[in-house]
Amino acid sequence: MARVLGIIGGGQLGMMITEAAKKMPDHISRVVVLDPTKGCPASQAGAEQIIADFKDQNAIIRLAKECDIITYEIESGDADVLESVMNTAEINPLPETLRTIQDKLLQKTFLLEHGLPVPEFTAVETLADVRQGLQNFGIPAVLKARRDAYDGRGNFEIKSESQAGEAFEYFEGRPLLLERHVPFVMEVSVIAARNTAGQIATYPLVENIHEEGILRQTIAPARVPDDVAKRAQQIAEETMGVFRGAGVFGIEMFLTKDDGILINEIAPRVHNSGHHTLQSSATSQFEQHLRAVLGMDLGSTELLCNAVMYNILGPEGFKGRYVSPGISGDGLHLKMYGKEISKPARKLGHLNIVGGKSADLLQRLDGFLDDAVVRPA
Repeated sequence: MARVLGIIGGGQLGMMITEAAKKMPDHISRVVVLDPTKGCPASQAGAEQIIADFKDQNAIIRLAKECDIITYEIESGDADVLESVMNTAEINPLPETLRTIQDKLLQKTFLLEHGLPVPEFTAVETLADVRQGLQNFGIPAVLKARRDAYDGRGNFEIKSESQAGEAFEYFEGRPLLLERHVPFVMEVSVIAARNTAGQIATYPLVENIHEEGILRQTIAPARVPDDVAKRAQQIAEETMGVFRGAGVFGIEMFLTKDDGILINEIAPRVHNSGHHTLQSSATSQFEQHLRAVLGMDLGSTELLCNAVMYNILGPEGFKGRYVSPGISGDGLHLKMYGKEISKPARKLGHLNIVGGKSADLLQRLDGFLDDAVVRPA
């Protein structure tokens, strides 16, 4: 019997989950999202919307009463409230997993306790703690907000001891951790999934290029030796084995110059670096997430063709209505998210280029960069 799916968050990830759900009418009859923005992207794709804050207790309770299953496209839900409604609706990934991942200190501690590789870190409560951490880790080091931070917005790279006070004050009393700087040669990630029966599947390792802490480009597969790619996938499988609950997780990692791999951060949801799977893979990450939380067998993660994903971001110095890029061609797949207003660095859409060798795809992308921008309306 088809079930009602609830999603905490109705942004672009919720939009693409909703689109995948519409292709599975025998399994999902309706999608309801909880999101504070009226007319959010998921609602434009056909989801019903409860307009409220992600952490709104009454709204979460209402969502649970309306739905058979609840999942997330953003980590901002209230784990305690979600835990309280588990007798009303199935929730995956489990609220305890969300609670651990929401707090970067708890996340890193959990991974370390389970023998998974992470950068060195320490909790920070005072400026003295920051200074002591710098003595232990050296310069540079990265001060991070433990909660409610993404796309690099919760990070402050300390490049000299004199910046310790500035960095500490930047976070205005928020809970923090300090991390040893990792001189990585590449940022990579694995999209991994586990279903309710415990079946685990991972997608091939991809290479990520960031600008100002925001993902700009993903290259699939990553341009690394096979043994490195296999080791990263093994780490991802081990990670999925220690977190509880079903769903797709985005596991971001650093590759060091000696081919070492360290887990940077984990997202308990579909992930920006998996957007290429819409055109490149046997099963998209969005369908895979639905398969996982519905208790179905996981789909094939085979990469059918190489791909490059490019994020279309709001340009600096502009806020307002915009005109979407006009891009077309063989192997080009433009996806805009229907957001009404452009803001600097806001994710407005993405472009997938598939087919051919990675070097050729990157060359093609270079030829489209001038067109892959939004312009004022």
